[in-house]
Amino acid sequence: MTGASRHFVLAAGGTGGHLLPAFALATELERRGHHVALITDARGAQIPGKPDFLPAHVLPAGRFGKNPLSWIKGLRAVLEGRRMALRLFDSFEPSAVVGFGGYPSLPAILAATSAGVPTVVHEQNAVLGRVNRLFSGRVDAIAIAYPEVERLAPKHADKVHLVGNPVRAGVLSLRDEPFPTLGEEGLLRVLITGGSQGARVLSEVVPDGLSMLPPALRQRLQVTQQCRPEDLDAVRERYRNHGIPAELATYFEDMAARLADAHLFIGRAGASTIAELTAVGRPAILIPLPIATDDHQAANARELSKAGGARMIRQERFTGKELAKQIKALADNPQGLAKAAHAAWNCGRPRAVEDLADLVESFGGAEMMDVIRVGGNNARGASQGIPAGQGATREMSE
Repeated sequence: MTGASRHFVLAAGGTGGHLLPAFALATELERRGHHVALITDARGAQIPGKPDFLPAHVLPAGRFGKNPLSWIKGLRAVLEGRRMALRLFDSFEPSAVVGFGGYPSLPAILAATSAGVPTVVHEQNAVLGRVNRLFSGRVDAIAIAYPEVERLAPKHADKVHLVGNPVRAGVLSLRDEPFPTLGEEGLLRVLITGGSQGARVLSEVVPDGLSMLPPALRQRLQVTQQCRPEDLDAVRERYRNHGIPAELATYFEDMAARLADAHLFIGRAGASTIAELTAVGRPAILIPLPIATDDHQAANARELSKAGGARMIRQERFTGKELAKQIKALADNPQGLAKAAHAAWNCGRPRAVEDLADLVESFGGAEMMDVIRVGGNNARGASQGIPAGQGATREMSE
């Protein structure tokens, strides 16, 4: 516990990408002796992983699709959610409200800004999301996961804090473990996932791409792949025809252990995936989801790719031949993969949840604590139009 016990409200919903960082922050704040409540939507209430101590309040959030006729219904839902959030604030009296983006956070942030409750938004992706963008001028702080975040206005630079993206404790515990030994004739373990729902393109391309590797490399492969249920049999048959041993499933309970054993990851570039790869230090071949809003998965992959920890392949160029080419470039010798793993590790921000909790605690209590600011002394921050003289108030621990 870092001071007097206070109350905090976290607002997140829709997908695990928004909720998992909220769960991590709730756990850290509770560990520090605070009381935490969650505002979410009906879909978010079904996402596994919510801590037992964390009460969830399901509010209508509304959605705003392409059809303007749906906006009236969405606006009514948002206003009802705002009214419900204000009633919760009257009884819970939060010191701050933290939004994690997405439409489910909209009513809570709207209520907090209108009621004068301090507000923080956390952006998991390398493109500021629509809801966070909407409130960026009204909130007290914007926590970001990458040094470069698109759609972030330079005029808000003084409230921007680089904290990273919190990851599961089980994954973070692997950070100090060495990269798995890879001899010139040892098994090359490849982990393939496509997010919570899998990705059909991986099932269609990866088996054939692995079969195109030189025989000496192909014979060393040990594959673990997540597939959609409807794709399992076809993928299993492809690997069987190629003579490549593969373990397939729709979901792996022990994903942290799988990641710990992997020499190479192939998959999407969601925020949580990037955070876990960099926390553990695993080289990757990333295929950003082409329909991701504002192409944010490609932006997510940029820092890791520039550092040498990953290769990015756009889906329109994602063929078996291209995949084999990129794997061969990484895995031609054990040092190539180990070097890429170290580059990925260097991109990790293992103190993300602590730094985010420090930022949140700085509102409604003692004077502003030290936080990591993106500023002109950081060349990448300067590239976003952030003025000089606003450098980091303290360095990252890694």
